[in-house]
Amino acid sequence: MNVLFEEDGGFKAGTVLSDADASLQIEMPSGKRSKIKAATVLLRFEKPSAAALLEQATPLAEEIEADFLWECVSDGEFSFLDFARDYYGHEPAPVEATAVLLALHAAPVYFHRKGKGRFKKAPADILAAALAALEKKRQQALAMEGWIQALKEFRLPPEIAPLTDSLLYAPDRNKAETKAFETACAETGLSAAQLLFKCGAIKSAYHLHYKRFLHEQFPKGTGFPALPAPGVPGSLSRADVRAFSIDDANTTEIDDALSVTWLPGIGTRIGIHIAAPGLAITHGSPLDGVARARLSTVYMPGNKITMLPDAVVGEYTLAGGTDCPAVSLYLTVNEVFEVISHESRVEMVHIAANLRHHEVEPWFNAETVGGALADEPFAKELLHLWHFANACEGRRGKPSATQGINDYNFAIVGDLAEPDACTVEISERKRGSPLDKLVAELMIVANSTWGGLLAEKNIACLYRAQTQGKVRMTTSPLPHEGLGVPQYAWMTSPLRRYCDLVNQWQLIACLGNDTPPFAQKSAELFAAMRDFELTYAAYAEFQRQMERYWCLRWLQQQGLNEVDATVRREQLVKVDHLPLMVRVPSAPTDLLPGQRVRLAVEQIDLLAPEVTCRFLSVLEAAPEAAAEAEEDAA
Repeated sequence: MNVLFEEDGGFKAGTVLSDADASLQIEMPSGKRSKIKAATVLLRFEKPSAAALLEQATPLAEEIEADFLWECVSDGEFSFLDFARDYYGHEPAPVEATAVLLALHAAPVYFHRKGKGRFKKAPADILAAALAALEKKRQQALAMEGWIQALKEFRLPPEIAPLTDSLLYAPDRNKAETKAFETACAETGLSAAQLLFKCGAIKSAYHLHYKRFLHEQFPKGTGFPALPAPGVPGSLSRADVRAFSIDDANTTEIDDALSVTWLPGIGTRIGIHIAAPGLAITHGSPLDGVARARLSTVYMPGNKITMLPDAVVGEYTLAGGTDCPAVSLYLTVNEVFEVISHESRVEMVHIAANLRHHEVEPWFNAETVGGALADEPFAKELLHLWHFANACEGRRGKPSATQGINDYNFAIVGDLAEPDACTVEISERKRGSPLDKLVAELMIVANSTWGGLLAEKNIACLYRAQTQGKVRMTTSPLPHEGLGVPQYAWMTSPLRRYCDLVNQWQLIACLGNDTPPFAQKSAELFAAMRDFELTYAAYAEFQRQMERYWCLRWLQQQGLNEVDATVRREQLVKVDHLPLMVRVPSAPTDLLPGQRVRLAVEQIDLLAPEVTCRFLSVLEAAPEAAAEAEEDAA
């Protein structure tokens, strides 16, 4: 005796070895023996053999039309055996009964399962809807095949063209277009960006990187809501100083300025003046909401996205020739550059000039500060501040962290609306120049002094700490070991960093004996600190990526097939005169930091953006390159 039974949603046949009331021991055609429940048995038969039953019934079932079956069957539930008798007009043979069962089972749209071997005819309206859905699915499958083929031939189907951005940044995998696109990517071995680029959907790799960043960080766009710029307070006293700022040529958010007043018989009074948008942008105001959402200005070669609207920046930037509201730190310094005392004020400061690096450095640099300076505006003040900066650095016991490293300025020539038509100029300048040290040391003094003042007054503040080599934001006044100061709070860039604006609110409240916006252990302050740290890191990573992109564009622009580089560690090298780090798997593993190598430029992928280089030879090390590599490794 053989049986046909249902198991795991399918039908199987086997030979009965033993038959109990509730179960059967059977042997499958493969020789495998198993125990099945009697309730799963649909048909008992002697002939044909168990192995032949499904082999003979399957082709017979394929000849049975589901439409015809549906027309033949009456409403209500029915057994497949009963229907097989009606269908064939006689007592069905096992193969015939099994063929009807298989046909009914294979047409779930026409017949609904109602139990063991039992079915029910689908109502006409439900059947019509199901058939329409199947036809739609079939048409969709045909369309997908066409889309996949077109994409593999690097032709962009019109149905997929409008979805370019979503396919790159937020693919909806429920859409047929997305399924077809990802299938084409898998079959071509290309990334989404590479395939769209080959199809012409991405006009420029620059737009790919920029739009991805905007999608992640500025999903609502970079525009500002229509908010009025708060006016400058009119009740502030006017400082009796002529202050000046020191920035590069492209800086518009001028946060800090300096002044020197000579005090006969005592020394000097050095002023550090910080733009004060915190006087007008109040905590909880709409402008605070804008700054809180952005958290920082975003920098990239040839462009930037400011934290505050241009009108607000224009109102509070320390522009030359104007009186500006500022928070000032005055240091009384004796003739050996020791700080005797300090005081802080909120006041109006006259900004006499905005000095620019490219204008000042030709006459104020490492070679000229040791002799007589040119007769230039603020030359005497700059030299005095430089001597004071050296004294501050000595007291901290830490050399300048930026010494021996180069800065790189990117100038994009052309309209970024057509980035591929633009050219890039990359200039290199040694960091740690007298101007750099002067500004850096005075900002360290301001940030550590004001951070200490808020700690002393037990006023909440966002600090920048470094312990055991790790730099992090914290609300505790912990030491910054890298700078050699007992505490350090970012306060000198309130126009472009939200944490500086928050700290300025706290400082202004402290100086005015008012209640600060944020109390100690404020949940809102903790949230702002966490969000700022994450967002600031994301912005910095984007800036590095865009600098890398323009470095690769520069290599293409120059048509360089070979470049020289300096080993940083293992097989990681820095290309000379560019802020471009490259891993070179073909380089010897025994190369030491500071060794110079020559590389062949084999492939540039602007979409990644990555460059593939091959090691050619070892060059004689240049002293400045070795020093830079050692500083970077440290």
